[in-house]
Amino acid sequence: MGDPIYHGASHDDAEVLCIVVHGRGQTQQDMMTSIVERLNVSDARFVLPKSEGVGWYAARAIDPLTEDTLRELHHGVDLVANLIKQTKVGSPNTPILLCGFSQGACLAMELLMTQPKLVDAACLLTACRVGADTDSLPLSQLDGLHVYASCGDNDPWIPPDAYHRMLGDLTKAGARIRTDMFPGRPHEVTDTEIAVLADMLRRLANKSAPIGVVA
Repeated sequence: MGDPIYHGASHDDAEVLCIVVHGRGQTQQDMMTSIVERLNVSDARFVLPKSEGVGWYAARAIDPLTEDTLRELHHGVDLVANLIKQTKVGSPNTPILLCGFSQGACLAMELLMTQPKLVDAACLLTACRVGADTDSLPLSQLDGLHVYASCGDNDPWIPPDAYHRMLGDLTKAGARIRTDMFPGRPHEVTDTEIAVLADMLRRLANKSAPIGVVA
């Protein structure tokens, strides 16, 4: 994995930590422009990892799982999980929100389903499970973890049925979910999604429930 980028509050001053995982063919700077710089959360520290190649895995998320895809997926999950563990060092009581966009959100979802105790909330911007509906996919116990999940109804990468299957798995796992499906939304992050993420970060920083009503 390339070196992570850090932004926002210092490690000592941060009241909340946010891991932001990029999508296929994207860079950390893409996430800075499309997500981080649009947030106004002064006491948040952002950590942006970088995949080793152009993406975290080569296949499309909805393709049937192969040994190669599983190996790449597990490797990507481990890279992000290890970064979260390193980020916790020195501030074990600071809440962590895991955020991803597109392939980064799919990777974040798989991390929740395999290593759920690492984060305190998650924001899955345009995501689904990695694998076809015929694959046997892992399911963890999320014990009320607050998760925001969003998608467009005609997204070129994440079909609505795959998105809804992910929501079903989150429900089975016991997550507390807020969802948005945006009609005609391009493959990008909307102002509504930014507002929800900002509200979740502020609530975590204030030690309150991560998902509430956005004014």
